[in-house]
Amino acid sequence: MITFLLVLSILLVLFSVFVCWQVLEQRKVIARMMENDDIADSEQEPELVITLRVLDPIALAKRESRSARVLADKLPVMVRKMVYQEVMKELEAEMTEREIDVDMQIEYR
Repeated sequence: MITFLLVLSILLVLFSVFVCWQVLEQRKVIARMMENDDIADSEQEPELVITLRVLDPIALAKRESRSARVLADKLPVMVRKMVYQEVMKELEAEMTEREIDVDMQIEYR
């Protein structure tokens, strides 16, 4: 019984040493990757971005435009794009009126 416990203890110590070695190697790899990407001592704050999603663009288009009532059922993708373009125009006009510099773009995901 003592022999079994001794062997088990030795195996656990060897396993612990192996895991410790793996952790050290991973730290080295991460440090190397950060150096390659010039992130190591970067103290920049992350860039803040506002994301806007129109929850029901088809209903909005139908409510705001007569022609969209006809097109929405036949060309929903085009109507969605037009809604986002119009929302972007209105937001950009509001920001310009308030003298706020913005970079606006539509991202397709």
